[in-house]
Amino acid sequence: MASSGDVNNRTAINMGQLYPHWQMVFNKYDEDADGRLSLAEMKKVVKCEHFEHDIPNRCIKRLLLKADQNKDGYIEYDEFLKMIQDPEVRTAFGHGLHTFISKTIVPRRPPPSVVLARAVDTTDYGEYEDEYSCNPPAVCMIIVSILEIIAFLYDVIQTGKSTVSGPAAKLFIYNPRERDEAWRYLTYMFVHVGVFHLAVNLMVQIMLGIPLEMVHRWWRVLLIYLAGVVAGSLGTSVSDPNVYLAGASGGVYAIMTAHIATIIMNFQEMQFAIYQLIVFLLLIVSDVGTAIYNRLHQVDDRVGYVAHLAGAVAGLLVGIQVLRNLEVRSWERVIWWASIILYFGLMITAIVWNVAFPEYFPRPYSELCVGSSC
Repeated sequence: MASSGDVNNRTAINMGQLYPHWQMVFNKYDEDADGRLSLAEMKKVVKCEHFEHDIPNRCIKRLLLKADQNKDGYIEYDEFLKMIQDPEVRTAFGHGLHTFISKTIVPRRPPPSVVLARAVDTTDYGEYEDEYSCNPPAVCMIIVSILEIIAFLYDVIQTGKSTVSGPAAKLFIYNPRERDEAWRYLTYMFVHVGVFHLAVNLMVQIMLGIPLEMVHRWWRVLLIYLAGVVAGSLGTSVSDPNVYLAGASGGVYAIMTAHIATIIMNFQEMQFAIYQLIVFLLLIVSDVGTAIYNRLHQVDDRVGYVAHLAGAVAGLLVGIQVLRNLEVRSWERVIWWASIILYFGLMITAIVWNVAFPEYFPRPYSELCVGSSC
């Protein structure tokens, strides 16, 4: 009695005889004529411009893993034939593959004793870039920017100048004497000190936010942005209890370090990941270095460096938690759990500090007015 393996091998051979064009397809994409297809060569098969659909790289990997039935790290010709007849492969590739191979394909050389190298262990740089999409449109950070512009223009119209004493600014700014108005820990992002302050924040958050939205979707980016804003005010309240806060820099720095988070979690799936990481680290280090220098030399440049740092930390930690991880590895799970513990530990500590130690902060206006006319 023939074994199932014998039947499958015989089936594959019969298929090869019945469909000789598959040998032509195989030979066409075996560009180095070594009798094997690398992952790069295989990608050309399934991502040819004649095909109806682009196939994500991770899907290609899964298909190749499934095709390697004897798990020897290679796809032999009979396994190749089975793979292209598999219903799942047909569904993924659509009818484009069969339309393409139905045309004349001239083999470059006689059929080799075929062994298809499946390099699924090879790092697939560029898979992250394949995830960029304009559907849905990446407009979240643009909408946030428009809201910040509206708040700024409203005060300019009301006061006739760019100032933080306008009605919107007075309502939204983080004021350490009005910490009981909890919305101020978030809404200070709508207050900006001058056109330059506003323009820089808008430019950076749009330029860095949109690429994140295109891969990770708007709600993840918005969550990181708001987490950075809140972390900026909480961090500043603990380190500099007398400081007022205006601007969206906490959110901007959160978006910046969210890029570092996605580089860390998708390092092997990204092109030029190391160069991107170096650029963002240089930006962070330069800002932190400036903050340390100004603090040591008591330079008052009216910049909330602590809000920058707190927002950056929040962006990194929340980014690790919520941004998409295309290929989850065991060590990344450890980082994910560590980021959750650290983020919530820092946030709870800052909140408890604000609630439990009111004497640490400036006295509220309501207490200053007791016994006198206000």
